[in-house]
Amino acid sequence: MAQIKITLTKSPIGRIPAQRKTVVALGLGKLNSSVVKEDNAAVRGMINAVSHLVTVEDVK
Repeated sequence: MAQIKITLTKSPIGRIPAQRKTVVALGLGKLNSSVVKEDNAAVRGMINAVSHLVTVEDVK
């Protein structure tokens, strides 16, 4: 299955609590931290909720 790399590029400080919890659920803590996740509908939905805070790239 395809994988994607998610990087936290903006701070969740001052955002609504649901967005902060989504960032933590993705496994992101500090700025510029990255995680590699399976590309599925659940992860895509989480990324969509915080798309203004993260960047996404495909992993080959």
